[in-house]
Amino acid sequence: MRHSPAATRATTIAVGAVVALLALAGCAPGSSGGGAAQTGKVSTTLTTKKVTLKIQDETGFPVTSKLAAEFTKQHPNVKFKIVRDSFQNLLANAPRLMASADAPDLIRLATLGSNVKDGLLTNLDPYFDAYGWNKFSAGQLAPARMTKAGVRGEGSLWQFGIGYSVTGIYMNQKLADKVGITAVPQTLDELEADLQKAKDAGVLPVQTGMQDGVGTFTLQALINQYGDKQKLIDWMFNKPGATFDTPAVVKGATVFQDWAKKGYLPPDVNAINYTTMVANFSAGQGLFMWDGNWDAANVQKALGKDGAQFFLAPPVKKGDKYVAMGTGNTFAVPAKSTHHDTTLYFLNWIATNAKARQIVVDVTGASPGATPPRSSRASRRGA
Repeated sequence: MRHSPAATRATTIAVGAVVALLALAGCAPGSSGGGAAQTGKVSTTLTTKKVTLKIQDETGFPVTSKLAAEFTKQHPNVKFKIVRDSFQNLLANAPRLMASADAPDLIRLATLGSNVKDGLLTNLDPYFDAYGWNKFSAGQLAPARMTKAGVRGEGSLWQFGIGYSVTGIYMNQKLADKVGITAVPQTLDELEADLQKAKDAGVLPVQTGMQDGVGTFTLQALINQYGDKQKLIDWMFNKPGATFDTPAVVKGATVFQDWAKKGYLPPDVNAINYTTMVANFSAGQGLFMWDGNWDAANVQKALGKDGAQFFLAPPVKKGDKYVAMGTGNTFAVPAKSTHHDTTLYFLNWIATNAKARQIVVDVTGASPGATPPRSSRASRRGA
């Protein structure tokens, strides 16, 4: 019987692994932007005045509502107005929203792009110093940094994560039992053997889609297992001389193509988008699904408490380190925010307050990141 320490039930995450932060995003050259906080004069004392913070967030991300309600409960003078839109619309309209006279105080910002160069973001370095965020893992904040030359992973801090997710593989336990799989695979060879076992039993091996590119979760997971991880990270962080044309990328893409040719993917894969993929898997269509732990609650609701397992993509060789894609649900403070100090107090509270950290775990299934308060048992559970 095979066993993997990376496997968990879908309601939890256990990442005893090396996590490469792989958020595919275009990065334009940048320079220091504007924002009141860039004067270096910041306050870590919460205002006693009545304040309403405006949050621009994406649809289907309820954690900000839960966090706002708890913060107001603890600090009644601070209220929130949360406006939501689709992820795609936010991605396209974020620069316009941040440049407007009525800019939000906090905005869901998946990519930095040219927003730093255009002076639309608040430089968070003064708050990093004031709140002592040097205690946090440097790798956790690295993707939120960018230099004047547009290189990510270093330079000033421009974003802050509300929860840190990881991508892996969901396995339908009922279908696994049906085809005779007794444990999650520990190597890519074992994974491929399970794919063939499912196909031979008339079960769809992989539920995925390519209409909106969600299938790249699978592709990226394969690429991660081959070659030099740092070269891939350098390319994604826009470092000079970095390239996507590496043996690891070619190998991963070739394996992914082979899986398609062998019939491991849905026959209508190009007509399936992210929402349909999750719905199909939740309906029992597919042994495996490459996705993030943010869908754990949805999968559990559909398949039952013990209906699925979530595990990290296995390495090439047994015993090798696990590598998984992950990133923070990143937010930024527009330079035109009128409540910089209060907004950053709220962000720091999310990372360090015991109840806030537990909300992040309960609502998103993601790790709250940062450094948990030593006196809080609840926050240690969520870390």
